[in-house]
Amino acid sequence: MNRWMRIAAWTLFATVMYLILKDAVRYWVNLPGPGNIGFTLIFVSFSIVHCAASGGWRRTGIFFALAAIVSYLLEEIGVRTGWIYGAYHYSAMLGPKLGHVPVLIPLAWFMMIYPSWVVARAVTRGVDTWSVAGLASQALVAAMVMTGWDTVMDPGMSAAGNWIWEHGGAYFGVPIHNYFGWLLTTFLVYLGAGILWRSDGPVSGVAKGFATLPIFVYGFYGVSYAMPRLIPALEVVAFFVMVMPAMLAFIQVWLAAQPTKQ
Repeated sequence: MNRWMRIAAWTLFATVMYLILKDAVRYWVNLPGPGNIGFTLIFVSFSIVHCAASGGWRRTGIFFALAAIVSYLLEEIGVRTGWIYGAYHYSAMLGPKLGHVPVLIPLAWFMMIYPSWVVARAVTRGVDTWSVAGLASQALVAAMVMTGWDTVMDPGMSAAGNWIWEHGGAYFGVPIHNYFGWLLTTFLVYLGAGILWRSDGPVSGVAKGFATLPIFVYGFYGVSYAMPRLIPALEVVAFFVMVMPAMLAFIQVWLAAQPTKQ
């Protein structure tokens, strides 16, 4: 692994952790930060660089392109029709749009897709992804892990005005329909990524600690959402839907017995 790429990934990791902490303590202290757009750009940079350091630039480029294209197309269809996620539209808070979708949104999808993927791959370690059932199972677990993240993110982001649910919804103002849309979107991406990644392990020279950085980010995000929020019930939701998968992933990476060679 290139030394400078590793340094860049660690630097971005530290920056992302600081920005998550900043958001978690904002009710007590106002720490400096770059805002939602800057946060997304830094976070997606971490996901891209870490993915490249762990799997190579070619696979990272294909993975990113797959996530960006699928998420943009389904978002554009979703905003226009309301079929996929429910009836919603984006405000101007997330910057310029391509069609009806902010340019930032496909980046934000990969920002979340990659750490969730690392968590899911750790949780499903040992699953035979050469079989159709194994590949689909890993993709479904990954889709659940990422959709779990949205269950704690979406209510607050929509309440802040980043996007508007036109008819509200039963889950803290978000329609239940939305989460089935997330499952569909991420399952399609992860199924494609699973085909891309299943035959190859990490590139040589990737230390166990470095490999788990996205799991730290995902878990710390869950812990941050367990801090006091505008919607207190989400503190409980975050603990179980985000902290739990991260904990299982750590157990698999650090404590699970390695298969014995015959």
